[in-house]
Amino acid sequence: MGLIHILDEHIANQIAAGEVVERPSSVVKELVENAIDAKSTKIDVVVEEGGLQLIRVTDNGAGMDEEDCRLAFFRHATSKLSSNRDLFQIRSLGFRGEALPSIAAVAKVECQTALDHDGLGRVLRIEGGKVLSLREAPAIKGTQIVVKDLFYNTPARLKYMKTIQTELSHISDYMYRLALSYPNIAFTLRHNENLLLQTQGRGDLLQVVASIYGTAAAKQMIPITAENPDYRISGFVGKPELNRSNRYGITTIINGRYIRSFGLSQAIQQSYHTLLPIHRYPLVILHLEMDPTLVDVNVHPAKLEVRFSKEQELYQFVEMAFRHVLQRQTLIPTPQKAVVKEQVVQERMPLYETNKVIEPRIEEADWMKQGAKTKINETSPNWSIPMAPAGASQQGRAERTERQERPPENAVDLMIPPLQASTTTYPQLFPVGQLHGTYIVAQNEDGLYLIDQHAAHERINYEHYYELFGQPEQASQELIVPITLEFTPSDASTLLQRLPAFARAGVQLEHFGGNSFIVRAYPHWLPTGEEQRIIEDMAEWILSEKQHVDIGKLREQAAIMCSCKSSIKANERLTVPEMESLLQRLGQCRNPFTCPHGRPITVSFSNYELEKMFKRVM
Repeated sequence: MGLIHILDEHIANQIAAGEVVERPSSVVKELVENAIDAKSTKIDVVVEEGGLQLIRVTDNGAGMDEEDCRLAFFRHATSKLSSNRDLFQIRSLGFRGEALPSIAAVAKVECQTALDHDGLGRVLRIEGGKVLSLREAPAIKGTQIVVKDLFYNTPARLKYMKTIQTELSHISDYMYRLALSYPNIAFTLRHNENLLLQTQGRGDLLQVVASIYGTAAAKQMIPITAENPDYRISGFVGKPELNRSNRYGITTIINGRYIRSFGLSQAIQQSYHTLLPIHRYPLVILHLEMDPTLVDVNVHPAKLEVRFSKEQELYQFVEMAFRHVLQRQTLIPTPQKAVVKEQVVQERMPLYETNKVIEPRIEEADWMKQGAKTKINETSPNWSIPMAPAGASQQGRAERTERQERPPENAVDLMIPPLQASTTTYPQLFPVGQLHGTYIVAQNEDGLYLIDQHAAHERINYEHYYELFGQPEQASQELIVPITLEFTPSDASTLLQRLPAFARAGVQLEHFGGNSFIVRAYPHWLPTGEEQRIIEDMAEWILSEKQHVDIGKLREQAAIMCSCKSSIKANERLTVPEMESLLQRLGQCRNPFTCPHGRPITVSFSNYELEKMFKRVM
């Protein structure tokens, strides 16, 4: 007798359930996605005890007749595919025909469905994969599936479930993603009779954002639209101050399907480069539409991961489109307020205009040409409060408009529709004093501004050094007395393989025998007195790279090191002309809103906020 035999269908279904039904949220996902495929406009989800005791999904979509109701719970029964060609152009959320039989194999299931509004329907009951009954019964148009006692017949699976709160968080998180994917569908989610989510189904994505993240967050979202021959982007981009401690704030939706994509997340995060502090992540809703032939959704049992046929082109397009939107915004945060989470917003939030940004050229102020730290002679200057001269506001606007209308150098064609000239550059500010030798106090016709002088100078120097590190061969100077550096044996062995990286940054590093290296030359514009420390920091960064050294990242890291060392520090007094020069140079930066580490440079208080604080307005 042979050793190979065909698995019992019940056992096969339980094995399949292990891939498709990992936890209660998997059941919710599959049932709600089926409801969406059935063209539902209203979907209600009720769960009890984290979904382990009860999951009920009710929709008003296309119901099923008696035959379809019975066949739907057979493995690989599907209405979405008719030939193998359909696998390469999938437009529905479900298509494998594994969800319902997998759920029925590990739970007690009741399906009530009706095709029309005549009140005639049918009810199917299944336990552990076995059909108990199928009978006619009164029902409204649509389908309701009730799943009870999940994993009741697989105690080993049940034992590994987390706490009720953990399971509920997985369910609510996925329902939030689906609501963001389909703002034209009215969703509700209740747990133990508590309402956790309710959307209106009016097609207003911003209203859905408000219902999930609150109105304060919705007001900080910027709309994005962009397209090229292959892809179309829409959605919302959160301002940098609307950041999170993890990546869960990034929602990526491909052709209506929520997915997890490390590549897309990286592209989005890179677009916020130097706008966010380290280990902080943006709040983003990305809708991406493409021809189904450009994406393979059949690579993951739960269909949460996909494979793109033109990965790098897509990632580059997303990064540049997001960067383009962020660059045309005035990213100056206002003081944080205690915000009470509000209920679902009924009204539409005001949208923002989409304007084009022209990056201003960086021109060096005389006192910063060498990127050196400002030398302050006055320790206690006599402060005066200069007011904006008559006509300065109009003149400043005219100068900024002229600068904005100047054609950009080396413009990148993103196939993005033409946009209007930006009116949201860094505002023209007039310094009025200094607070604690750390913050510049400035004003204009719109209100009061506080500027972190170190962060501002760091941004200016960062962009200055970044340009210089792009041409290291033109600035390297040979040393009369070389600098000697010592490393551990393992680090020395690694550095021997990576010496060309130093040369491309303008540093001539040679092996001197053993674990010693000598610096023969370095760029002449490195901050005076900090040369050895910067080169040591560069070596540490090069050693920290696991595989190969990205020269672009090395150039950036070196620029950050130099900018930090050469910038004015806190508790350093500045004269009014020095403050004016600092603000003027900051306004000419490509990104005047954050330092290279992503911390904000400027905080604003509008005239209205000031008047409200002093009770001039109520």
